[in-house]
Amino acid sequence: IFALIVFACLVGEGYTNPPSSSQLFCIFNHNEDACRYGIGIGILAFLACIFFFMVDIYFPQISNTTDRKYLVLADLGFSGLWTFLWFIGFCFLTNQWTWTQAKDVHIGADSARAAITFSFFSIFSWVSEAAVGP
Repeated sequence: IFALIVFACLVGEGYTNPPSSSQLFCIFNHNEDACRYGIGIGILAFLACIFFFMVDIYFPQISNTTDRKYLVLADLGFSGLWTFLWFIGFCFLTNQWTWTQAKDVHIGADSARAAITFSFFSIFSWVSEAAVGP
């Protein structure tokens, strides 16, 4: 859910244009990479959650212990990796937001702060997933 919120905030109001131009810029210090990173990890995290949810549904039906072991290790490894990527995303978005000038933000400041906040919350949700496991 947090990944979906970050993705929606950045797609919905993450790009803005100054009144004198029709060209869209990323709200995070006009750094396109910040918006792309947030959107990218948001989409991939959401799709991975759907995949691992489906794996969890079919997990009792998997009789091969080797396959079960590899699925658990994949879930654990992916959760650890995604914890790190959300931490990087939180730091990157926060850094770019601190360098953003107030005159460049006409609309979307709340969405930018929401994306930063839910990136932070995502760190703990992925840590808990890695710690608890399937």
